[in-house]
Order: sequence, then C-alpha cells, then structure tokens
Amino acid sequence: MEVSGLEIYPFFTIDQAWPNWLIFTLLAVDLIIRIVALGWIPHNRRPSVALGWLLAIFLIPYVGILAFLLLGSSKLPKSRRDKQMLVNDIFRGQTNDQAIIGDSAHMPEPLSTAAHLNFDLGALPMTHGNSFELQTDNHACMDAMADHVDAATTFVHFEFYIVAIDDTTRRLFESLLSAHERGVHVRILIDHLGSLGYPGYSELVKRLDASGVEWRRALPIRPWKGEYQRPDLRNHRKILIVDGDVAFTGSQNIIDRSYNKRRNRRKGFQWMDLSLKCTGPVVDELDAVFVTDWYSETGEFFDEPAQGDLPAPQNGGIQAQVVPSGPGFEDENNLRLFNHLIYNANRSVVVCSPYFVPDESLMHALTTEARSGVDVRLYVGETSDHWITQRAQQSYYADLVRAGVRIFLYHAPTVLHSKFLMIDDEVSIIGSSNMDERSFAMNMEVTMFIVDQEFTQRMYDLEAERYTPNSVELDAERWNDRSLLNKYVENVARLTSSLL
Repeated sequence: MEVSGLEIYPFFTIDQAWPNWLIFTLLAVDLIIRIVALGWIPHNRRPSVALGWLLAIFLIPYVGILAFLLLGSSKLPKSRRDKQMLVNDIFRGQTNDQAIIGDSAHMPEPLSTAAHLNFDLGALPMTHGNSFELQTDNHACMDAMADHVDAATTFVHFEFYIVAIDDTTRRLFESLLSAHERGVHVRILIDHLGSLGYPGYSELVKRLDASGVEWRRALPIRPWKGEYQRPDLRNHRKILIVDGDVAFTGSQNIIDRSYNKRRNRRKGFQWMDLSLKCTGPVVDELDAVFVTDWYSETGEFFDEPAQGDLPAPQNGGIQAQVVPSGPGFEDENNLRLFNHLIYNANRSVVVCSPYFVPDESLMHALTTEARSGVDVRLYVGETSDHWITQRAQQSYYADLVRAGVRIFLYHAPTVLHSKFLMIDDEVSIIGSSNMDERSFAMNMEVTMFIVDQEFTQRMYDLEAERYTPNSVELDAERWNDRSLLNKYVENVARLTSSLL
C-alpha cells in the first residue's frame, strides 16, 4: 500500500494522494464498526441471523452497516406493535380469557397445550363448531369467492399479498365493486410491495381509486407520503370474509396461476395452492385478524360485525384455532406452534412448503423426530421462482435425508405453493406461512390449526391422490454425487438464508 502514490490496493487506484489523517480515520472507523457490531448485533437476535449480519459487516463494513441500519430490525415500528397488543387485550377480554372454548377433556395434552400456547401468543381461542372445504384449484376457488361476494348483504373484508386484475381475477373484482355499489361495506387491504410490479396491478389501483371503495396498501413504502418501514417486512396473509358467515384463507394469491409474467408463461410455470373455505367461529377469528390489520393501517377500529363474546358452540363440529404471526408480535408464533407439534408427534409428520429454509430449531425438531422412528415426509418443489432460496433450501437436503426424512420433489413446471403440516391422525395446519426465516420473523402470516381426525384423513387422502403421484422421492446417493460447484453455490446461498 502506498499512501503517497496512486496505488492504495492492487485493484483500486486514485488520481491524487490521500492524506494520512483520512486513511487513519477510515481505518479507525472501520475498526470501531467491527468492534461495536460484535456486541450490538447479537442482542435479541438468533445466532444465525446475527452471524449473517456480522459476515456482511466484516466483509463490506460501510455497506454492511448501512444495510443493517435500514433492514436490521425484524419488528414493525413500536406504534404498530402497541396496536397489536391493545387489540390482543380486547380479544382476550371478549373471550373471558379462555384458550379453549367448550369441551376439551377429550383432547390429548400436547394438543390442549398447543391451544394454550397459541392463545398466549395470538389471543385467539380454539373453538368447536367449525367446518372446512378444501380448495385445490386456484381459479375455481376465486370463482367460489366471487359467488359468496355476489350474495353479500352486510360487509366483505379482503386481504391478500399479491393482487392483480387479469382474465381469471376480473370476475372477483367485478363482484367486489358491485357489492360496494349496492351498499355492502367493502374493505380491501393489499400488500404494497407484494403486488407492485405484477401485470394488472396498476389497472387494479385505477379501478379501486375510481370506484370509491375503501382500500389501503398494507405496509406501504411511499416516503414522499410519510409512509415507510423496513421494506422487507410484508403482509403475507390471505383472507376473505363475507358477512361474518364464510371465509377463505390459505396459500393462494389473487392472480392468474401463471402470475402473468412472460418468463413464467415461457417456462410453463403454474402455481399450485391449497386454501380453505371456512364456516363457524373461526370466521370471526379471521375477521379479528383483518380488523387488527385495518386498524394498524388506518387507525380505525370498527365493530362490524359486533365484536361481542365469541359465539362458539361448547362441542360438536371441527375444533380449530386461528394463529396470527409476524413482526407485529414479540415472538415467532407460527414457529413455536410448528416445533411444539412436531416434537409431540408419535407416528407421522408431513410438511409441504414451497420455501423450506429452516432455522436451527425446526431443523432439530424434524431430524430428531425422524431419528426417533417417526415417518417424516417433506414435499418441496422441483422448481421455484426464487433462485437463491431454492439453492439455500437444497443445502439442507443431505442432512435431512441422513436423519431419515423422506423428501419428495413435486414435478416441474408446476410451482408448488401449498403450505400445510399434518401430525399423526388428527392435526392439520393450513395457511400462508412457509417454513423459512422470512415467514417466521418478517412476514405477517395467518395459520389455521385444525384438530379433527376426519379432516386430517381428508388431508392424507389429498397427499396420496395429488402430491405423492406427482412427485419423485429424492435419491440420497445421486444427490450426494452432485457437482462441487452446486454444493458451493448452495452453501453460499445458505449463509444468506437468515437474511432472505
């Protein structure tokens, strides 16, 4: 290194000499950043996340620390978290602080404790009296939504991550706007960055603005309007409620199953989802999630439908519980539930996730159960729309298979987007949450926790009829023989997985 010449590093030259004081100042600042980061960044963060940030800061200190200051907090602003806590207290009061409404004597202890865990974290109780219909076709599901919106008389609440007008969604939006015109109270929440850039989104914004319907961008990033928070914290929930009588939730967005991108159409990509049509008290619970999100975005807390004590039967029907999670909560509600259920499995665990980048706790839970003789099956896509995430996901396959986990790759060009979990004979989880750090910590998600043998058997039947025949089981020997270059790329992607 020459201070007085042109060469500072072999790859970096300047046109004039840098003064010694400037060089020593930069070196001192660099050293201070590293020392402070070592003690500051691990505070209240997972070791894997802290390590990812430290790696970035040590490799590229100034860029790394700037990125950390912009993106380092995985929580929403305190004002929003305070609103979540306020609403949680209201909901607990409305249910007389009951984690399980009705008879629970028949529930195995691990499931009753799971319900108490969910109530402690998310403030919504487990209830009887619910029913569910599986929705396995994206476009048919949107037609069913439109049918119910056409029959709406009081209100419709609509909250989705990716939304656009196209030939397959147009009917649903016409139904929503028609309902608004006939006096139905329609409220719409659409994640801002999630939808921005998809063909049909700009047309949708113009239509909604012109219609006069109440709608908001969820977690908007518009600094020129004073709207800003960490840009990768997103509202990933998918919820439709009609009149408080019926609701839809699950994995699907409101867009054509090709997602309208030329690249997707060229490759033949078709998204495959799984959603639920719900009736019973869980409809009110899903509406409570919407009410909370609307309040967070607008400051308006409404009582439509009347938010009295949850009208739940004491027994009969399907027992279920809505579990909201995300950066508005202090804990990772969905991850805690998943780990609790997996560790209490006795016979089988079935996981389906399009993005499977587990944290250390989930990885330990799955491999521990597999080594204990539990039949653990994982369904992931053979292809994905997220290249880095796919490579990070693949870096875990060898360890999973070594522990006895069976991995099934759903055939391309279908993009597997269903998100579910089955435990033994009577537990099913369906929702918007992937099995990755983003869904655990950075995305607002909603999960349906269902305890019912007949419904869970329907889920096993669906696995046998639709998922297993269209998948190939990973061959461990062939997988381990993949090239060193592939392994290198996967390992690099894995290092970034905690920050994806």
